[in-house]
Amino acid sequence: MKCINCGTDNKLKDRTANQGRCVKCNHFFAFEPTSMSNIQITDPFFAKAIADISVNNTLFFTPKQLLYLLDNRLRAKSFSGFIWLVEFLIISFFTAIYSYLIVTLLLSLFIIIRLLKSSTSSKLNNQARQANAKALKIIGGIIIVGGILFSIKMNSFAIFVIFVSMGMLSIYLGTRQLSRIGLVTQELLFSQSQVKDWLDRWQQINGSILKILPSPKQENTPATINPDVTAYSFDRLVVCDTASIAQLLIANNFHFENNCAILSITGYPQSIFDTTMQMLRRNPDLKVYALHDCNPQGIALVHNLRTNANWFLNSEIAIIDIGLTPRQIIATKRGMFIQTSPESAQAAKQLPEEIRQSLSAEELAWLESGKFVELESFTPQRIIKVLQKGIAGSQNLESDDSSLLLVGDTGNDMYVVQSFG
Repeated sequence: MKCINCGTDNKLKDRTANQGRCVKCNHFFAFEPTSMSNIQITDPFFAKAIADISVNNTLFFTPKQLLYLLDNRLRAKSFSGFIWLVEFLIISFFTAIYSYLIVTLLLSLFIIIRLLKSSTSSKLNNQARQANAKALKIIGGIIIVGGILFSIKMNSFAIFVIFVSMGMLSIYLGTRQLSRIGLVTQELLFSQSQVKDWLDRWQQINGSILKILPSPKQENTPATINPDVTAYSFDRLVVCDTASIAQLLIANNFHFENNCAILSITGYPQSIFDTTMQMLRRNPDLKVYALHDCNPQGIALVHNLRTNANWFLNSEIAIIDIGLTPRQIIATKRGMFIQTSPESAQAAKQLPEEIRQSLSAEELAWLESGKFVELESFTPQRIIKVLQKGIAGSQNLESDDSSLLLVGDTGNDMYVVQSFG
């Protein structure tokens, strides 16, 4: 493992002999992968994850965003057995095919089942599941070719039918799984508390991580704002369903760079919430952008903005739903980190009728199955880019913008961005 301080490569015996320090610069290693049971990480791996999620220390990020990034990379890193599995099948198949028919059939069936399970495994990422699905198609072709050769050699139509059928089944299963990869649910490999322990250990040895955000603070004391500032308003407002996403955008100066206000539906930041709302209500041309998780609570965000007296009850302002929505997730070709829980399924079934009517049957089925996606599963850079794109694409709502879908009646308009990213 290389030392992040001086770049010296330290072997296990070197690290052990030097009490976990670098043999050259004596810098402590934060992690010892050989002593970790299920999840093995190294100092360079952790350092690169922090550098990547913060875009080389230029963007703030949340601990949960780091959790998702580490999870995705460790899934990809842990999946190294695919190549030998394929090689094992190819070698074993052509070895067995000229000896024992039963052995060949059982081996082929075992590999097909193994790859099928891996292509749907919640413990692998989308890339690994995709690789397994592609392998199913490749293996199917090998079985068909090998089976035809063997049936010709044995002059047996029955053997021909058996092997071709098995090969076609493998190809069919692989093709089907490839079309469903993006909608397969996943489970986190480790918990937020484990990431906290890793962060504590890292910062104890390497110093504070400047761009990691703490939990949003409740500040109930109103902030003092210059009256000259409050005389103005904003043309745009971004409302988040969680304080953590609102904090992320504010910390990264999204409000300054895009000339908009940022609030959460929970009232964050509390110290300027009332003053900001007073300023916003002065602008009859205000555009509101909703940014939320794809779960029942997030899907209800726009409805809450429309029906809550503290927000925009009886207002004719346009609301643009940036996402996440089930429509975007179902339509996307890129895999998202989809999770599932009984609580989310129950909450989806209790959504108000007004919200349910705005969703398609496919979207309702998706939500009621308990599936959900969190915004924090995306990097800060991607969230910012998606939000910027959504704002830029909605400057003229009267224009024919194919990226927006109008939902609702005139005077109570809601626009949904059809793609997240």
